[in-house]
Amino acid sequence: MDDALRAVADPTRRAILVLVRDREVSAGEIAERFPEISRPAVSQHLRTLTAARLVDVRRAGNRRFYRLRPEGLAEAVTFLETMWSTSLSRLQHEAEREEHAHTGDQDVKGSL
Repeated sequence: MDDALRAVADPTRRAILVLVRDREVSAGEIAERFPEISRPAVSQHLRTLTAARLVDVRRAGNRRFYRLRPEGLAEAVTFLETMWSTSLSRLQHEAEREEHAHTGDQDVKGSL
């Protein structure tokens, strides 16, 4: 999970993941989508994504094709969902506590 979270912390790598989310894309095509960075830099991003097990690589001759491995994010997604649901539970509890306190105040005023 740590490698996956570190990998997706970079905006270029997130953009690459979006690019390869729905279809297999060659390394050359990926590099063309990022003209502002060098091909070696794109290759390094792809190596990082591969090492984090976020993409699969298929070799065909001297070409490499990349595709998202959705299961590579599964552990990180589970962790984030747990964090999110815990926060939502706390928010719900606080809202219910405030509503109860507010409703209790009205009951006291109404009985005076």
